[in-house]
Amino acid sequence: MTSSMKVPAAQRVSATLKRKRRRRTLRTLAFLSPWLLGFAFFFAYPLLSTVYFSFMKYDGFADPTFTGLKNWDYVIDKYPFFWQGLGNTLWLVLVMVTLRVIFGLGLGMLVTKIKMGLGFFRTVFYLPYLAPPVAATVAFAFLLNPGTGPVNHLLGNLGLPQPGWFTDPEWSKPALTMLALWGIGDLLVIFTAALLDVSREQYEAAELDGAGPWHKFRYVTLPNIAPIVLFAVVTGVIQTMQYYTQAIVAGKVASGKIAGAGEQFEPGYPHGSTWTLPQMVYNLGFQRFDIGSACVVAVILFVISMAFTSLLLRRKSGFIQED
Repeated sequence: MTSSMKVPAAQRVSATLKRKRRRRTLRTLAFLSPWLLGFAFFFAYPLLSTVYFSFMKYDGFADPTFTGLKNWDYVIDKYPFFWQGLGNTLWLVLVMVTLRVIFGLGLGMLVTKIKMGLGFFRTVFYLPYLAPPVAATVAFAFLLNPGTGPVNHLLGNLGLPQPGWFTDPEWSKPALTMLALWGIGDLLVIFTAALLDVSREQYEAAELDGAGPWHKFRYVTLPNIAPIVLFAVVTGVIQTMQYYTQAIVAGKVASGKIAGAGEQFEPGYPHGSTWTLPQMVYNLGFQRFDIGSACVVAVILFVISMAFTSLLLRRKSGFIQED
């Protein structure tokens, strides 16, 4: 009699626990629903659609038709500017992101040493970041004009070489990098906040142990701000993989062919040196109406961005485990 009454009681307890777990799961999904809907409609669906159209012949008007790997073969083997655009994009990722992080961190360390007027200097250095990208690029193109720009005029007075900047294929990407370093305000604010949060006691302990400036930076500052550095690098890689506005505006202004209504401008001036993969997406999809090939480039951009991000996160996790 006793054992026969225990079974229904156990079943009732099990059913109660299942109902509680179900309610907890539904409540969790309800709280997550805004993010889940946003992820589904603004990330998962566009990504899957991009992969789908990369195997289709589609011009945005007629119904898409399946073509297999023809779009991939065309972009990788036959499209004349793919490898040049890929090389330019990777150059910007490796050089521009590295210099922005180093320059932003160095400037942040300099600002934190200022005893008076810290807020003023932070504001001054942050203001260029607020400039609209188009306006900032146009201003830089005129400042770096090889014939009439004040920068080359100053270099000439000092007896230094006067580069062609945006009109020279060897100097166009360094000029874009200078523009990115000018608008370093976002990283400056982030690194300044991180540096101010490092405990003073750790620096004092390091000084008692005889540590110099380099050792204090290596063993005190850097470990404390390592997550912020990782954040700056990862977001910088993602942003640079989407680099479009500054490169195309600089090419248009430097070439003197600012397209008007009904005109088209082949990006990449001079000689394809500022040609990037995002420009290729626009050129293929909206100028040539080859949306299938544009989706191929978009998928490649996504894969490269994910590869960079995964590599950086793996190296960061390995560094933490070693410490």
